[in-house]
Amino acid sequence: MVLASTPDIDGTTRAHRGTAEEWLKGDVTEERGVALPVRRIGLEQEFFLVDRTGVLCDLADHFLRRCWEAAGAEGLDPTSFKPECVKSLVEITTPPSSGIEGLVRNYLGNLNLALDVASELGLELYPLGTYPLAIRPEVRDEAGYRMQVRTIGRDRFLHAGRCAGTHLHLEAAADTIRSDLNAALDAPAAAQQELLDLYNLATALDPALVALTRACPFYEGRMSGFATRTVHYRGMLGLDGLYADLREVGALSAYATSVEDLIEQQDERYRVWFAAMDAAGLDRRLFAAARSDLHRASWNPIRLNYHGTVEVRSMDANLPEVILAVCALVCGAVDRLRREHLRVRPSRQVRTLQLDGDELLVPDFSYLSGELLDGAVTRGVRDEGIEAYLDSFVRFASAYVDEPEFVESLGCPGSGYLTTEDEVLHTLPPFEATLSREQGLRLVRRSCQRLREQVLCLRQKHQAREDGEDEKRTAGLTASLEASMHHCDTGEAISDA
Repeated sequence: MVLASTPDIDGTTRAHRGTAEEWLKGDVTEERGVALPVRRIGLEQEFFLVDRTGVLCDLADHFLRRCWEAAGAEGLDPTSFKPECVKSLVEITTPPSSGIEGLVRNYLGNLNLALDVASELGLELYPLGTYPLAIRPEVRDEAGYRMQVRTIGRDRFLHAGRCAGTHLHLEAAADTIRSDLNAALDAPAAAQQELLDLYNLATALDPALVALTRACPFYEGRMSGFATRTVHYRGMLGLDGLYADLREVGALSAYATSVEDLIEQQDERYRVWFAAMDAAGLDRRLFAAARSDLHRASWNPIRLNYHGTVEVRSMDANLPEVILAVCALVCGAVDRLRREHLRVRPSRQVRTLQLDGDELLVPDFSYLSGELLDGAVTRGVRDEGIEAYLDSFVRFASAYVDEPEFVESLGCPGSGYLTTEDEVLHTLPPFEATLSREQGLRLVRRSCQRLREQVLCLRQKHQAREDGEDEKRTAGLTASLEASMHHCDTGEAISDA
């Protein structure tokens, strides 16, 4: 998302973040004898707003007002429904969740509300990473967007309005990341190390996430064979994308060996953005006038966010099954990293994720950002290097995935992986490089319908699972009470064991 006037993750994040003591209290896990504080997660997904024929429409403001009213009436957080840089895009977020189960519940609940509102207004939410037909979206007339348009150029900035992404927030230790990143230097050494490992793991996963979440193969009515959102947003493969001339603020950044590295990365982005403003003839005071800060000069795939999270921005907007599967995998990998006290170490000797004692070896950055990322944006899951990399990612994360049934929809190691992009292509004539208007609108309508179907199905499954767990807990409590009553009736002592 690009300098939105509303927070990146729902507006309650800051208010609910609290002190370390507050969110540590009672939120620990004892698995394998290790007590760890819960690190919360949050999700943001952008959607195109279309009418029932599939045509893009600029009704985001009206749609969002109705979402805010409906959320207030249902006791949900209205700030989970946000405007984006153009009037045909909206963003739906979740409140901070202590695990993937809570994330699923919040994500599906907010998405279901948005779909209900859309139905009332005769609208649909198109969920894929790019709108397939040629469009010229209307940029919002706000200070932050005006600054970006003038700095980057209107035609190039319009890529931001043609691309929809999904962002996963992974909470770092309390007070490690603040609005002034330099404060991280005062954090305990263990908290700094945790931040570095989290950031470096997220960086290492970027090519895998790009490949797994490839959604719509078409951009402006044509198919290039590339990961369309990624290459047009980051400006890759020689395309005149959004950040083609500003790679420091839009491309994947290198691993960090220290907190000082992270600070230097942020400072460099700040310098590059101000230099671009200077070149465009803009007064630097416009940056402050637009309520910008150091974090607002960064739209990199992996970045630190002032909410105290490492923000993973690598994923296309996609269907819920894909989003939740990939989030479950990422969270599984993060959990394993923390529970087994692993350190992330780049190595020139590896091409996949590999365990070496208490270290998780990841490919060195030149290979990761070069050959591996190129494979992700060209051949995708059919690239041999990417497939091997995905195999190692899934194997590493699987033991700690809380919702394994989600991951099954992606395929599994040794059997290949499924993407939304491939499913879209299977519905079209082979070798079709250009979409007709009717084909494009049909693709949009079909994707909107699949979104509704998946939300309904996933909500039913999730509710059934929660009901089943409630029944198990009730049955366990009843059995315990009956046993206690029996012991009391017979005069037997009740053991503490």
